Amino acid sequence: MKEELTKLLAKQLESEVTENEIAKLIEIPPDEKLGDYALPCFALAKKLRKSPANIAEDIAKSILNESLIEKVQAVSGYLNIFIDRKWLSSKVLHLALDSHFGAGNFKETTVVEYCSPNTNKPLHLGHLRNMTIGESISRLLAYLGNKVYKTCVYNDRGVHICKSMLAYRDFGGGINPEEKNIKPDHFVGDFYVLFAQKAKEDDSYEKRAQELLQKWESGDTETVTLWKKMNEWAFAGFHDTFRLFGTSFDREYYESNIYKHGREVILKGLEQGLFKKLPDGAIVVDLTNKGLDEKVLLRSNGTSVYIVQDIYLAHLKAKDFSYDRSIYVVGNEQEYHFKVLKEILEILDTKVSGGIHHLSYGMVELPEGKMKSREGTVVDADDLIIDTSLLAEEEIRRRYQLTEEEVKERALKIALAAIKYQLLKTETGKNMVFNPKEAIRFEGDTGPYVLYSYARASSILRKADISISIEQWSANEHEARLLKKIYQFPDIVKLSSERLTPSTLANYTLELCQIFNEFYHECPVLRSEIAGQRLALVAAFRNVSGKCLELLGIDKIEEM
Repeated sequence: MKEELTKLLAKQLESEVTENEIAKLIEIPPDEKLGDYALPCFALAKKLRKSPANIAEDIAKSILNESLIEKVQAVSGYLNIFIDRKWLSSKVLHLALDSHFGAGNFKETTVVEYCSPNTNKPLHLGHLRNMTIGESISRLLAYLGNKVYKTCVYNDRGVHICKSMLAYRDFGGGINPEEKNIKPDHFVGDFYVLFAQKAKEDDSYEKRAQELLQKWESGDTETVTLWKKMNEWAFAGFHDTFRLFGTSFDREYYESNIYKHGREVILKGLEQGLFKKLPDGAIVVDLTNKGLDEKVLLRSNGTSVYIVQDIYLAHLKAKDFSYDRSIYVVGNEQEYHFKVLKEILEILDTKVSGGIHHLSYGMVELPEGKMKSREGTVVDADDLIIDTSLLAEEEIRRRYQLTEEEVKERALKIALAAIKYQLLKTETGKNMVFNPKEAIRFEGDTGPYVLYSYARASSILRKADISISIEQWSANEHEARLLKKIYQFPDIVKLSSERLTPSTLANYTLELCQIFNEFYHECPVLRSEIAGQRLALVAAFRNVSGKCLELLGIDKIEEM
């Protein structure tokens, strides 16, 4: 609709103002009584050599009889435009009933790296926010025609891994997760918490973990065998959670396989004069001219710091995928790290650095406060899903008569919708508080509410004994509001993708569902004289809201 209006206005202004200039000026008024769109004419005054008021009046006269226009008002330099309701109904239904409505064909290659857990503990609530953002961004970019590769890096080596290993070796007694009847990644995480407890009692325990790391790096057989066994337990648990949450990856990388290769990149850069060696033997890069610090890359003992691994991995991913863009979904506490990474890659290879983008997101807290892994106060992802499912079961049993199997299956889908929507609706860069009891509510700004709206539309279509009709009609205010909101979908998808903000799509989905439910209460569908057209409008809503849910990573439910 905005595109058609832009072309119409550009035609009236001939070659004096471009379509792009007009598109940037067009806005949606804060009150629908002021029109569907508004064109502030103040920025055009200098170029057209007229007052904003005269520009608005001239345009109003020239477009009044266009089929797109129902009414125009020139008010104090603004052109308020009302779209013709018959044109609107015909235009929207023809487009919105297409399953590819809003899809694109940009065809860039993008790598999205997300989740990237440590193998010393299970996935937790923070990982769930990371995964929801990464999955939704991947789906949005793919819907617009990009080739998207989803990747995960497992941080499966280092002293933090050795802490779990040491606690298991000293106190595990050789038992395994099956014997304890516990999910394997939770089993590993319990020993990480146990290490922290023992370290408080014994000051030497931290040193012993460092010694175990040295044994691992030297290839000690017993240590490597233990490391492999505990990592296998962690991976098995992770993949169960990924399946449950609906996440998968096209490529998985392991820190243990790549951490040494970055050293070779740095030494080559030193030979080329890109880095410098200090008197103690450490190799550094000086980024003070970029407003950053001098960064140590290789320590005086020759070992590499963590960023060196990311330097190598960036080149490896470029080799594996020939990407145009590489997006890292990582918490905002790593913003400085990625500024440094981008600058170092710029020094080493402009092609790689140009596509680097850090999608920074805020931390998740509980109503009780921050989570701490070492103290065992994190909310494990699996436990959160189970607990939220139980809350959903209570709500379902109160509202519906279903078999036990149906209750369990439906509760899990509703719980996942509640969690994902709650984690996505907050602007990506902001910290947030997650409250399961608020997230699971069936009314308000929640995942279950948008699921319910989709299911309501599905129910109407199932009950209908007439065919949909896309014959145009003069839509009333409730129908027009829904038509206009549906028509915004392609712009919202594009905006969410450009800004990498799933929250934009989540908030649009809520507003779309609210408008649909207002329409449902005010406009009888099957008992109407225009039942076919209203049924088509319901079908259009179902198609678009269903696509929104898919792009948010939420499974649809045909019945609540």
